Amino acid sequence: MHQDIPFFCLIVFLLIGSSLVSPLYDGPIYDSTAYTECKEQPEEALYQGGIFQSQSQSWVYEDGISFYGYMPSFLLHNLTQDTMYCFSVWVKIEGSSSGKIRASLQTENETHNCIGTVSAKSGCWSFLKGGFVLNQPSNFSILFFQNTNGEDISIELASPSLKPFTKEQWRVNQQYIINTKRKQAATVHVSDIKGRRVQGATMTIEQVSKEFPFGSAIANTILGNLPYQNWFVKRFNAAVFENELKWYATEPNQGKNLTGIQLQAAIDSRIQSLLSQYKEEFIHWDVSNEMLHYDFYEQRLGPDATLHFFETAHKLDPLTTLFMNDFNVVETCSDVNSTVDAYISRLRELQHNGVFMDGIGLESHFTVPNLPLVRAILDKFATLDLPVWLTEVDISKTLDKDAQGIYLEEVLREGFSHPSVNGIMLWTALHPEGCYEMCLTDNDFRNLPAGDVVDKLLQEWQTGFIEGVTDEHGSFSFYGFLGDYRISVRYENRTENSTFSLSGGQETKHFTIGL
Repeated sequence: MHQDIPFFCLIVFLLIGSSLVSPLYDGPIYDSTAYTECKEQPEEALYQGGIFQSQSQSWVYEDGISFYGYMPSFLLHNLTQDTMYCFSVWVKIEGSSSGKIRASLQTENETHNCIGTVSAKSGCWSFLKGGFVLNQPSNFSILFFQNTNGEDISIELASPSLKPFTKEQWRVNQQYIINTKRKQAATVHVSDIKGRRVQGATMTIEQVSKEFPFGSAIANTILGNLPYQNWFVKRFNAAVFENELKWYATEPNQGKNLTGIQLQAAIDSRIQSLLSQYKEEFIHWDVSNEMLHYDFYEQRLGPDATLHFFETAHKLDPLTTLFMNDFNVVETCSDVNSTVDAYISRLRELQHNGVFMDGIGLESHFTVPNLPLVRAILDKFATLDLPVWLTEVDISKTLDKDAQGIYLEEVLREGFSHPSVNGIMLWTALHPEGCYEMCLTDNDFRNLPAGDVVDKLLQEWQTGFIEGVTDEHGSFSFYGFLGDYRISVRYENRTENSTFSLSGGQETKHFTIGL
């Protein structure tokens, strides 16, 4: 049926909000607020303090929290098992110009060595954000703070907050972000050759590619292995070499036992040859891997060695994103070399010296993930407005394969549901003897529990096959994951095939197809 379009009209297309977050949900909304600058005055507590607002705390006074022994601390009562506790507080120190302050938790049954850290300064307030999950309920707990280097300093706290989320509430908040950041509303308008809208046209819509990069490491074991290749490309839209482009793999003797000018010449030759060979073929370069933990080049070439690497890489391949990449950044906060603030400090140092640093790589080698801490750290990185990638995701082989699957799903959901994360790479290159820590399949490509999780999420995070019919406005609306789509529209004896893309944004994307 055709309808003439009036000369002027206002048509408002609405998508039902229930696909975003249930109108029946009355639980807490996660607050992603974070700060990386030191402020003259602390901000107000998140969640108005959360349970600190209703639960009496020992030693609290107007300007902060005083000392428990040698440590400022909170006494916490009746904490529950498997609850996501999100913690934040503002920290100021005296007695030293700076200090790495660690928050820890002690219950009757367990110790959490680190639930959050901050690089605090004298004379201004720094924001610590973290969290924890208990394996057993606790009637009485102590949340306390220490300077990680043991130096005797005064620690003052302000605007503390502790907010609990049940697992179900956490999942609702994750899904809300997925629906608002990984999907987009779309409306297809169908008209005839005269521009009149067509009611009753049938259509099929199929997503043919995904915008979000989700991939895995590969090794030379994939070469000539057609079953492996078919299995890989069926699932992933991104790949990274496991070790094949690392210096020791391509030139096992180059750079060893060299110093000074000879070492610098070898490095320059390495960067020049590699980036010239593959210019514009890679979207990312991890220029100097794990520089928060290792300073081989700085010891031999001076403090600006890494700066030179990045400058050279950018000149040779200016369109490729240059990444820092390190471990124990989101996996834990106990490693003082790679806390979120240590990472940000090093990144800013490079940027200050003119490095075109465009990406944040977080290796993500987990054992048991602390999800509130992971999210808090990602919140801090989000303040930098740089793309964040989880670059080497796996779960420790110290756990059984079922546990690996459970924790892998938790990590992947956490990454995909954080708006600052632009891609996820698994560290699951398959070798005859297995994988680095975690395999998705056996050598015959039969899924292991981790592989089942990946296949389930790949299916969940893709728009299913859609069939629709245009309404009285000649339109059909749907809500789809970002990516490329193929559409076929039929009305009477006419058929039109086309393609379109959903690339993000809060506004509904409109497409018009003529028959």
